[in-house]
This record gives sequence, C-alpha cells and structure tokens, in this order.
Amino acid sequence: MLIYRLLLTALSPLFALLMLRQLLRGRERLSDLAERFGTDLSARPTSRAPMLWVHGASNGELTGARALIEEALRRAPDLEILVTTNTVTARKMVGDWALPRVTVRLAPFDLRPVLRRFIRATQPAALVSIENEIWPNRFALLARNAIPVIVAGARMSDRTAQRWEKMVPIFGGVIRPTIAAITRLAAQDTASEQRLLQLGLPPAALLPKMNLKSTVDIDIAPLKNADPIAAQFDRVTTVLAASTHPGEERPVLEAFHSLRQTHPHARLILAPRHPARADTIATELTRAGFAFARRSKGDALGDAPVYLADSLGEMPLWYGLAGISFIGGSLINLGGHTPFEPAQCGTAILHGPFVSNHLSAYRALDTAGAALEITDASSLAEAMRSLMNEPARATAMAEAAHAALAPLRGAAAQQEAFWAALADVPKLKALS
Repeated sequence: MLIYRLLLTALSPLFALLMLRQLLRGRERLSDLAERFGTDLSARPTSRAPMLWVHGASNGELTGARALIEEALRRAPDLEILVTTNTVTARKMVGDWALPRVTVRLAPFDLRPVLRRFIRATQPAALVSIENEIWPNRFALLARNAIPVIVAGARMSDRTAQRWEKMVPIFGGVIRPTIAAITRLAAQDTASEQRLLQLGLPPAALLPKMNLKSTVDIDIAPLKNADPIAAQFDRVTTVLAASTHPGEERPVLEAFHSLRQTHPHARLILAPRHPARADTIATELTRAGFAFARRSKGDALGDAPVYLADSLGEMPLWYGLAGISFIGGSLINLGGHTPFEPAQCGTAILHGPFVSNHLSAYRALDTAGAALEITDASSLAEAMRSLMNEPARATAMAEAAHAALAPLRGAAAQQEAFWAALADVPKLKALS
C-alpha cells in the first residue's frame, strides 16, 4: 500500500492540472471539487437511519444498479442510500430519478485523508461497489473500520487481468490486499470470477454470479411518445452506432456512405460512448461530407442523414428508433458493450469480434442467429444493406435476440444470496 500512496503523491500535480482543465472548460465547478475532496461534508448524526453506500463509475453502471437500489429501498423502509459516482453526468442522472431516501454526490478521491473525512461524516454501514470499481485506499480503510465491501456484478476482462498480473511483482503489496479486503463478491461471469480468484480473492467471498445490466427493464414506448424527434425517423431505414469509441466512427461512416449508395434515405444515429468527444466527431463528419444535426445543440434534423446523439442517458430512445444497431467497443479491443439493452428494445444487433465483456451473451446471440458479427467497414455495410433489404429478417433477429438472452436475464428473486450478504451486516438486517 505504501507504493500506491507514494505513487498517488507523485502524480498529484498531474491530477491538479486535470482538475484545473475541467474547471477552465466549464465541465466542473469548485463545488464539484469540494465534493471530491469531501470538504463540504458535515458529520451525520449517529441517531439517523442506517446508510448504505452504493458506488458506480458512471451512467452505465448506475443504470444497471438502479433496480438494486430500488429493491433495497423496498426491503428496508428506513434505509438511506448514498450513491457516489465519478462523473457529473451520472450524478445528474441519479438525481433526476428522484428516488426517496437517496442522495447522490461525486465520489471521494482515493486519498486517505479524504476518505477518512468521508467515512467519518457519512458513517456507511456497507459499501456496494458496482462492476470494476476497485479502489485500494477506499477498500483498505473500509476494512480497517470493519465496514463490509461488497462488489456487485464484478467484471474483469482478460486484458485487464493480464495487466494486473504484470503489475503483481511490483504492486503485489497493493493488488492482493485490495482484493482480499473484499467481503463478498458477485462476478458478472465465470471468466471474471476466475481472474479475481487468481488475483487473491478468497473463494469464501464468492456469491452467485450477477449481471446487473441484464436486469434493466426498458419500455421504449413512453420514450418515443415523449420526444418529438422520434417522429422524424423511419425505423426500417435507421441505423444506430451505439456507444462508439475512437477508431470506430471512421469505419461506421465509411459503411454508412456505402449504404447510402443503395439506400439514399437511410439515416444514421451516431451515439458515442463519451459525448465529450462530440466536437472531434463533428469534425470527422464534416470531413466525410455528411450533413448532420447535434442533439446537444437542439438542432432540427431536417434532411440531414446523420444525427449526432451527443447526450447521456438516452440510449434506450436511440435503440427504439433504429431497426439495426451496431454495438460499439467491439470493433476495437475494448470487450464490447452490453447486448441486453438493444435486445430488449427490439433492434437487430451487429457487433465486432471483441466481445469479452459479455462473452456468454454474445455467444448465445450468435448461436441463435440473433446477431451478426462484422469485422470492418465493408462487412458492416453489407450487414446493414442486407437487413435493410429484408426488414422482416431484421425483425426476426431482434425477436430471436430477446429469446436468446432471456435465460441469462437476472431478476431480484434470483439475487437472494446478495441480499443475504448485505443482511449479515447488523445495521442492514432489514434487507433479508
């Protein structure tokens, strides 16, 4: 742990510069920085109801955790929940849920003085950390204060595991104690489970597997009815590129240009994983010769063939407007994003070869003929053209995807081991 603390100290000037850049660009305010340092906190009365701390990195993780949060509120009527996140956009999203007895704030920096202040002020009964949010100082200090650390839907890709294994000879004194500080852990899949065991997770800490993204229920009808932009898209001729990353937009645009040669009325909704990249993508669209409208600027769509959906928390709407969807993070080696959401929304699924983050789900889709794998701009163009020529086939694929993933979808009733682990905490017995 000493090496980790020394490294954080050495990098603190860089962190300060990054924070300054966020402030100067207007992406964060001084009050946000105060939240990250915990300087705005006052001690919580010990007489208050028990507090459960739930942490998720950003929008995707906390969207997946929403059902968990709502179930905890239902089980324990006097429970208070503190949600923390790494991004201001996710903080706004959780705030907009307006759930009773839930407060949300930016997560504390992983610095010991900051964390001591945060833990003293909030007095959490336990931490539920979502997916791959594993923080050495946070976990160590919680363990030292006898506060359980429970990881829900833990995910560790092969790429991340290899990187961690290479770090063990140098940072073994950080990695293994951090993993060992985890009280209980429900992995997303068997592969993640095994990788975490190899890194030092005690076998007794394992809970039954849990994929939080598979539990999200989506009703797209109200979303489409509430947004006037929906009427401007013909689902049969609309393609979505969902959660794209650098290196994916260019082949998507090349494929779309090819598609427009045979389907001139086709439209593309381009929804990058990180909307902060929108200006860069807008420049690329201009260079490629595409007229486009931007969601963040409230642009009218008009005759523009491309809609740059540079917003957060609206992916279900985009899936609902597109008959065909390419799932990003899969054409480059990032492991691919969840197929559960598009399958629920009834869109035909296209994906690249890199799907290790949801391997069992994509295998089920491919085996059932419920998704198509593409490898480059040419194969993407051909897949889009083929499905647009045969809309009944696209519909059949979407229906098959829903059926193929149904056995993998988790439900609250199947997560009793997780609730039992939380109910082992004396202050949280009401969650049983």
